[in-house]
Amino acid sequence: MNIAVRYYSRGGNTKKIAEAIAKAVGVEAKTVSQPLTEDVDILFLGSAPYAFDVDDEVKKFIGSISVPVGRVVNFSTSAAVKSTRKYVEKLLAEKHIPVAKEEFACRGAFAMLHRGRPNESDQKAAADFARKIIS
Repeated sequence: MNIAVRYYSRGGNTKKIAEAIAKAVGVEAKTVSQPLTEDVDILFLGSAPYAFDVDDEVKKFIGSISVPVGRVVNFSTSAAVKSTRKYVEKLLAEKHIPVAKEEFACRGAFAMLHRGRPNESDQKAAADFARKIIS
């Protein structure tokens, strides 16, 4: 099974979760600036909401997908909005790439909100989630 992990992270919150997921499934976490170059059965795609959307870099990455992707598993961190799933799902629908029902979302620190998040417990939960997805 070919698995990839891509993420966009401004403050490092989503990067922490991406790295936990990647370690759990035995691949390297890469930023969305690195395009997919081969077919992928499962793409773990991580982002955070910015102004009630995903960053333009995430949009550009999704638009650049030119290889077959079996399904995308969304993960996100946020101080306020629960998940980026609806934004990502809309973009992927345009490319006819399915999004798994399962997703991982946790709090991320922003200014004074949720300091210390994602923490070790969040990272462990993300790793457990990823292992469950690929089993």
